Amino acid sequence: MALYKRHEAREWAHEHLKGVANVVIPSFTADLKGLNEKGIRHDIRHEIELGFSGTLLVSEVAMSLAEYEQFFQWSNDEAQGRLQLIHHASFNTLEENIEAAKIAERNGAALILLSYPANFYAATSQDIYDYTKAFCDATSLGVMLFQVPHWGFDRVHPSDIDAALIRRLLDDCPNICALKAEGGMPSIMGWVEAYRLFSKEVVVTMPLEQFALALGQLVPIQFIGTSDTEYYGGMIPRIFKLMQEQKYDEATALYWQINPARKARAAANAYSAQAQFLNRMLWKYEGWLNGFNGGPLRQPTMRINEGTMNSLRQALVKSGITPTDLPNGDFFTGRHPVATVA
Repeated sequence: MALYKRHEAREWAHEHLKGVANVVIPSFTADLKGLNEKGIRHDIRHEIELGFSGTLLVSEVAMSLAEYEQFFQWSNDEAQGRLQLIHHASFNTLEENIEAAKIAERNGAALILLSYPANFYAATSQDIYDYTKAFCDATSLGVMLFQVPHWGFDRVHPSDIDAALIRRLLDDCPNICALKAEGGMPSIMGWVEAYRLFSKEVVVTMPLEQFALALGQLVPIQFIGTSDTEYYGGMIPRIFKLMQEQKYDEATALYWQINPARKARAAANAYSAQAQFLNRMLWKYEGWLNGFNGGPLRQPTMRINEGTMNSLRQALVKSGITPTDLPNGDFFTGRHPVATVA
């Protein structure tokens, strides 16, 4: 059940959507036939230990709706209200995404991050509007609109979801309460435009820490999310807290301290950006270096090679962050391996 009524979503977001939210990628059994409850619960606990305020429960990892509900149930039970759980509306069709949103509603979700299916080809702004409104109308949860190049919407407008369309959606969908503004990347103009036009109505987040931790020293940013900031352990929540306290010199010193890791992460993710397909195995490895469960993922998945793993590991050391001393091969087993479905 939602923490607020549909028409209260924006008020709720401005009051409660704060801090840093990263991602949890589900853990699977060794035979990949089911979910790994021990690994999932471990990751939720570790999120809280590291100071994250929320997390996206990643769905685009070849899992069924029934498994996703199990993932949400275990996460919600482990979180016990200490972590905002964000539903990842990234299933195959509009109908399936609406069904998944119902799952999230009844299992403790605080918010929805709206994605668009890989087979959804929007030729006009009206196409984007129709899909978005149909989804928003079908859920009582608040929705975070996601403006990003991955959808291919630059065929419609260079900013990926143009300001006039966002304006129309905000007017017609009262439960859109946040905007994840990466439109037109690598330019930050999409975020600047969104913040300038819409931040008094909805929470406008810059999810990429390298920009958010800089921009947040100039204008108020109450929320960073969602992205793979678990790679830095608890460093991003720590820096964000210093920013909120206006301790900008301390925040900036830590920002520069982790720059070697930031560069290594950017290099490792570069191919994913070109392919318009996030390498979730890479993201899961990043978390594993800092105490998350790790473990195998189902195919299809992008791969991660030894050179990339070592580069990411060594960059953490250069950044003053101590990664696990376990060998890379242990990542593919996970910290809490389970052989098969109980």
